[in-house]
Amino acid sequence: MPFAQLVVGPPGSGKSTYCNGMHQFMSAIGRKCSIVNLDPANDRTSYPCALDVRDLVTLDEIMREEELGPNGGTLYAIEELENNIEWLEKGLTDLGEDYVLFDCPGQVEIFTHHSSLRNIFFRIQKLGYRLVVLHLTDSYCLTLPSLYLSSLLLALRTMLQMDLPHLNVLTKIDNLSSYGPLPFNLDFYAEVHDLSYMLPHLANESPLLKNPKFEGLNRAIVDLVEDFGLVSFETLAVEDKKSMMQLLQAIDRAGGYVFGGAEGANDTVWQVAMREGMTTMDIRDVQERWLDKKDEYDELERRELEEEARRLRGDDQGAATEADDADELLGEMIPPGGGSGTGTGVKVVRKIGS
Repeated sequence: MPFAQLVVGPPGSGKSTYCNGMHQFMSAIGRKCSIVNLDPANDRTSYPCALDVRDLVTLDEIMREEELGPNGGTLYAIEELENNIEWLEKGLTDLGEDYVLFDCPGQVEIFTHHSSLRNIFFRIQKLGYRLVVLHLTDSYCLTLPSLYLSSLLLALRTMLQMDLPHLNVLTKIDNLSSYGPLPFNLDFYAEVHDLSYMLPHLANESPLLKNPKFEGLNRAIVDLVEDFGLVSFETLAVEDKKSMMQLLQAIDRAGGYVFGGAEGANDTVWQVAMREGMTTMDIRDVQERWLDKKDEYDELERRELEEEARRLRGDDQGAATEADDADELLGEMIPPGGGSGTGTGVKVVRKIGS
């Protein structure tokens, strides 16, 4: 039974960067992984494409022939893919049991109310894939209350539209400390605590938001999100190994991979560690690592890398010294010309010191 991640999110949220990083991470832990590009505008992928929608249809071609803009052209391309779903199904069949990452377009209407992408996902599910939707959001949204509430609404609408196992992810968490202090700890935003505490900060963001009619709207939005009680966030720093491990464990639990993947009994030590949940890093650890003590952790990691580099250089030098010693010893053991007995196939070895 193959597994897949459906990577969606607004433009700039880091979808392609995530796919590239997760592909490298899975390859490092021994999990066979392929990437399928579903974005017809993504003509410069940083990862190897096992299947590319641009082989079927390109955005430039649609915009030229149909006289559409970028957004309309992308919608048209997704509809074209839905009408030619056999092309995608054949390509996925050729991938066998590979874990698949789907890099999706960034137009939000595609995964909030347009039906084509959802229909494509349901067809993929009928092939036997266990799917998890991964909705990425740039952590910069935490810096402004209005952006945060808008992101909550977008995440909620996407969850209701996709109707699949779903994880929301705050990306670029390693950049968050450079934006200035937040009014609340990270767990408030990630776990979506009592949003009424956000209302005074929202009113202070702009004089327009202090208008009574906006106060009523803001309260209604807060109540809506809290009444559903669906939205929460994982965090991700794509270049940090621990952060990637923590997120992949959450994805494996959501998609069922934790109960047994295609690799079966051939799991590596890394895969066993991932499956058994041997890495623990809750939101308080993320707060400490990337906000409260980021400089200290960065310095510690720098020293660890330098120490590892010195150790590797020392191992290389030690191996070279041992090789030189072995050559010297071999030269002393075998006289020039092979010693007496040359041509008989027998070498006469002179004991050292005799």
